[in-house]
Amino acid sequence: MFQLIKLEWKKNKIGKYIRNAVILDAVLCLFVFAFAFLGIANDPETGVPDVAFETGMLSSTIEMLTNMCFLVFTGVMLASFVVGAYKNKTMNIMFSYPIKRQKILAAQMLAVWIFDFAALAAAKLLVYGCVRLGACFMEPAFPVDFDMMSAGFYVQVLVKSLVIVTMGFAALFVGMRMRSSKAVIVSSFLLIFLTQANVGDVTLRDNVVFLVVLMGVSAGFAFLSVLGVEKKDLG
Repeated sequence: MFQLIKLEWKKNKIGKYIRNAVILDAVLCLFVFAFAFLGIANDPETGVPDVAFETGMLSSTIEMLTNMCFLVFTGVMLASFVVGAYKNKTMNIMFSYPIKRQKILAAQMLAVWIFDFAALAAAKLLVYGCVRLGACFMEPAFPVDFDMMSAGFYVQVLVKSLVIVTMGFAALFVGMRMRSSKAVIVSSFLLIFLTQANVGDVTLRDNVVFLVVLMGVSAGFAFLSVLGVEKKDLG
């Protein structure tokens, strides 16, 4: 299986996604640093912080921004690796190999999941580290409400990364049904609104039960996507 995953990375030129992830990390670090230390959240008249995303805690801002960016990033990669393979007919060639279709499709999905899980976890740690380092020399505008010396902090980062990336499979299921790469990306944005946005004071972002259920549903969609591929007409 790992050989198939490596083949998918090579075939889809994983280097360009690594480059894009690095650029995205740099932009996130720059924005969050400016938000925390350079006053871009300050009211222009009073010179004091006007608003912070959610509770005024930096961790909320970091989690929201990284989750939003990499949920879309995952959708883009799934659209390219899987739906794009159907559209450009390379899937026909791959399904002619003496390998089960289910294994090939699972390898494509895992290639994206492994990469984006690692990329999102790394992005979170990089942004958190950037803020923590900045706090050693500058006074942040908002409370630094995380402890990078705690093992629980790293467990939380890994679990949240796992949940967010797995949600991308729900968007993939929609895209495969519609045979549309755009549908995958649009569905990713809808997932952002569902999981990261808030209506007034109500948000589902910190609702653990909801997120776990949504992750389970997304994993179910991944299973369904793979399940019927042996008999599926390539069109």
